[in-house]
Parts: sequence; C-alpha cells; structure tokens
Amino acid sequence: MIDEMSTTEKKSIEITKGINGLDKVVLREINGSTAEVYLYGGHVTSWKNEHGEELLFVSNKAIFKPPKAIRGGIPLCFPQFSNIGPLEAHGFARNRVWTIDLDPPPFPSNTTNRVYVDLLLKPTEDDLKSWPHSFEYRLRVTLGPAGDLMLTSRIRNTNTDGKPFTFTFAYHTYFSVSDISEVRVEGLETLDYLDNMNNRERYTEQGDAITFESEVDRIYLSTPTKIAILDHEKKRTFVIRKDGLPDAVVWNPWDKKAKSMADFGDEEYKHMLCVEAAAIEKPITLKPGEEWKVRQELSAVPSSYCSGQLDPNKVLQSS
Repeated sequence: MIDEMSTTEKKSIEITKGINGLDKVVLREINGSTAEVYLYGGHVTSWKNEHGEELLFVSNKAIFKPPKAIRGGIPLCFPQFSNIGPLEAHGFARNRVWTIDLDPPPFPSNTTNRVYVDLLLKPTEDDLKSWPHSFEYRLRVTLGPAGDLMLTSRIRNTNTDGKPFTFTFAYHTYFSVSDISEVRVEGLETLDYLDNMNNRERYTEQGDAITFESEVDRIYLSTPTKIAILDHEKKRTFVIRKDGLPDAVVWNPWDKKAKSMADFGDEEYKHMLCVEAAAIEKPITLKPGEEWKVRQELSAVPSSYCSGQLDPNKVLQSS
C-alpha cells in the first residue's frame, strides 16, 4: 500500500502496527512534530510537538480492542452525538475499521509543505440495519509545518433511493493538560449552553472564562470559530479553529464519574479536558449527492500570563 505513495511521502508517512496489532498511520513533519492515526475508528491517538511532548490525552486504561472505542485522542462522533438519537452512544464511526484512500477527490485546502493521510468509511451491512443510509465519510488528517493538526471531514449522501438523511457530529478531542484546576477555556463567555448534567436545560455562561472545580458536561451553542484552552502550569495555550461546526462541547468527568468508567483511570480527570467542535443543536440533513464539509485545526502556542490571565483577544483574534 505504501509503495504507491510518492518518495517524499515515504519519508513522512509510515503504516505500521499499533497496540494489539491494530493498523496505524504515523505522520512525521519535517520540523519534528508527529501524529498517529489508527484505522480502527479513523482515530487520531497522538499529536506531539517538535519537542516530542504529547498534546492529546489517551487513558492508560484505554482498550485498543474492537468493538470498544478508544478512550482519548480524537474519537469521531458520527452519525450521532452521545445518546441524542436511536443509535449506540456517539454513533458507529469511532468503532469501525477505515481504509486508506489512495485516490481521494481533490481537497481545496492548501497542502503544500504538509503531510497528510486520507481515510474512507462506508457503511457495513450491520450499519445499514441500524441506520439505513448509504454514505461516504472521507477524513483527511494533516500535519502542518508549525505542528498544527487539521482534521477535514467530508460526508456525502450516496443513497440511491432518493432519501435524505440527518445526523449529528463531533470531533471528541481530548487535550492533555497539566492540572485541570489550573486550566481555563476562553471564547465561550456570555454564550448559551445546554447542560448535559441537568436534562440539557439551557443556561447562559456567566463567567469571564470556564474554569473547573467539579464535573462539567455542556454543549455551547453558536460558538466562535476560535476557542482557546489556557494551561497555566504548562504556559501553553491550545487554539481550536473550526469551520462549519457551530457548537462546542466542554467535558471533564471529575472524580466520581472517572471512577465509574472501566477504561479511565481514577485520577486521570486531572490531566485531560475535552473541548469538542460539533454540530448537535441543529442536525445536518443531506439530500442524495449532497456533501457536508467541515474542519478543525488545532495548534499549541506558548502563552505568557499576567495576573493569572492571558488576554483572550490576543489569542482568539490573531490569525
């Protein structure tokens, strides 16, 4: 399979075996950053900067064994987010085996000096029984020269019966943080959110930033294209840029929930935070032949603090 890729790609793309013999693709950027993508789930499980520091969180208890989804990294929630619908929680894309697409249709995004892999998912017979719709989901995972990680999703309705289909979606990104009590999320202040811990009741965010002292599980609505996660201890800021994904889920399970999850360490909640670019409140409907295209781009930048805060305008309004 890899022989069909160009010589330059050979230097930066490797197909190898991961945990439990599962196939994975390793992307290496010339400046030293890396990313790993498992074909099981089309699942990004590692994103490291040029210093080799891991930027994503994967649980030490994650079960890399189908049909269990991998706990951490960037699970893909499709065609259903959480339990909002008739399917298994978060849909089936994250626990299906994807294929490498060696001849994808052209992506308009600029891929000069970037290393990337294209993956493809089509429904299985079992999928069609539980969700009777034909689709093609194309995922491009791209690592840029500055170490930024971009995920571009293109979902097409390939039904031949003339029927549209409707779905919800999220990039369920787990970020690695030094100490959750030292982390703040900026860019979501004053926005409305649905509280998953209170029957998805609607509230308005009152804080000047989101900080964490207990379990948080919220769907923020009509969110900006940029959100920042400030890690005080690491002096690092994650910037999430997103196109076509109006919602943002913020989740940390805290201690009680952490203890209830078999594939999650009791104390690991202190070192992770999920901020998920999503389309949930208003489900997406595609007619046959229609395609939906969205992306998220993640970058990690050094941040200097003043009085315990970084000016959010400098982060969120920079290009």
